[in-house]
Amino acid sequence: MGFLSSLAKGFEKNQIDKYFKRVDLINALEEEISALSDKELRNKTTEFQRRLQEGETEDDLLTEAFAVVREAAKRTVGMRPFDVQLLGGIVLHEGNIAEMKTGEGKTLVATLPAYLNALSGKGVHIVTVNDYLASRDSQWMGQIYRFLGLEVGLIVHGLTTEERKQAYEADITYATNNELGFDYLKDNMVINQHEIVQRKLHYAIVDEVDSILIDEARTPLIISGSGKKSTNLYKTADAFVKTLKAETDYTLEEKDEAVSLTEIGTSRAERYFKIDNLSDVDNMEILHHINQALRAHKLKHRDKDYIVQDDEIIIVDEFTGRLMHGRRYSEGLHQAIEAKERVTVARESVTMATITFQNYFRLYNKLAGMTGTAKTEEEEFSSIYNMNVITIPTNKPMIRQDMEDIIYKNEKVKFDAVIDEIAARHQTGQPVLVGTISIEKSETLSRLLSKKGIRHNVLNAKQHDKEAEIITHAGQRGAVTISTNMAGRGTDIVLGEGVLELGGLHIIGTERHESRRIDNQLRGRAGRQGDVGSSQFFISIEDDLMRIFAGERFETIADKLPDDMPI
Repeated sequence: MGFLSSLAKGFEKNQIDKYFKRVDLINALEEEISALSDKELRNKTTEFQRRLQEGETEDDLLTEAFAVVREAAKRTVGMRPFDVQLLGGIVLHEGNIAEMKTGEGKTLVATLPAYLNALSGKGVHIVTVNDYLASRDSQWMGQIYRFLGLEVGLIVHGLTTEERKQAYEADITYATNNELGFDYLKDNMVINQHEIVQRKLHYAIVDEVDSILIDEARTPLIISGSGKKSTNLYKTADAFVKTLKAETDYTLEEKDEAVSLTEIGTSRAERYFKIDNLSDVDNMEILHHINQALRAHKLKHRDKDYIVQDDEIIIVDEFTGRLMHGRRYSEGLHQAIEAKERVTVARESVTMATITFQNYFRLYNKLAGMTGTAKTEEEEFSSIYNMNVITIPTNKPMIRQDMEDIIYKNEKVKFDAVIDEIAARHQTGQPVLVGTISIEKSETLSRLLSKKGIRHNVLNAKQHDKEAEIITHAGQRGAVTISTNMAGRGTDIVLGEGVLELGGLHIIGTERHESRRIDNQLRGRAGRQGDVGSSQFFISIEDDLMRIFAGERFETIADKLPDDMPI
């Protein structure tokens, strides 16, 4: 394994060296390109398009095209792509994954290969994890493309068919993975050809590629029609499950996310539903409804896995903390949760079209991606998508201080310690970002901070409309921000005046996530672009992850210590 690892590192170093030679060629053109007038710079797009038609390739044009985009970025958004950003752009153009530390400017990096690959007129899709980022980036980076004479489209929730068609006709289109996938399914269901909105899938750059192509890879996108079955059995099963006692009537295996009736529970079900044998083939439907009701009550939790809004159950994405409008749990689980929360129980749906993200994104002629955390999944990216992961060096050394985790005996003591830590740093004026794993925990912390008289902002799926405003203030002197995973990806927290002298942004994680990449994304909000910053996780034995995977080991030690002493 050591030999293979060193071989891979040697290959990557050779690739980086090769890319830097190309970067030197781009830099050599800077003086010549910067001397052009705005009109002459814009005319370069027409020249490149003509040269492509005459037989040159995108690879032939890369050096000049990247130099043109760099100059356009300087003139429009006031940003000059660094050499490492040019390097990242080359990696993306070649259909690979650029692993770049958070804060290294991935948004700007994408403009380089997007412009180059849009010159053919076949369309480029830049894929983000939510509507907020798609809207922000299409407006912000769109200035560069429009300056160079290209059209920019945006696909977000709520557009008409005509608006979608127009956005897909643009040279470069920003969209979320959900919108792209659902539009593809709808296109495959239309009767009239004129209703098709997407063109042939040419080239996609996927931001937060590990989240979309690994974490959500096998998540099915489903378009369904309404079924005809009655919903009464969901309500009856829900009423029955509410009478059951833990251990006696059912067993819960949190680690395996499994819950099932015991023999005693089965007997109770047979009496409740007035049947002789619950396992009989004629009673499979009743057993299925009971099992889904058990899952709804014991495995799915309000303000963690879903929220209740306007008589609807809306799923919360566990990886991004955002609401997943239009998504429903399958196999009757969604209806079981609706019965549990006493909202309108929708009729069970009939699947009309479905595709996974993995299968959808493999339809593109060329696929590329960016993220701060991809190296751990390198093998999967290579075998499934035929993409290599190239680690891009940082523009400046990373000097963020990541402190050791502190483990407490119980959640109350942990939260008390978190509040004390926030108060101490807040007193100095240092901004603090506190990460939680659920809406419920973010609201608990908010109440504790309010009791302490500390002004703060809360960013979770319930306040998503204020996201831009909250993120803008999160790096200012004295700011305290509590956030779910929403602040973990794609959010750029700019430090206010005098904050660097106070130690930069401090990150407090209040619980470890099952995916270490999510924790690293949270940490990555601080110490961006060589800034000072710090991070620390506060953990308790009562946290879900600790309780399920390491509870007994720590409990033995904890029993011998006072409640308020860290383990």
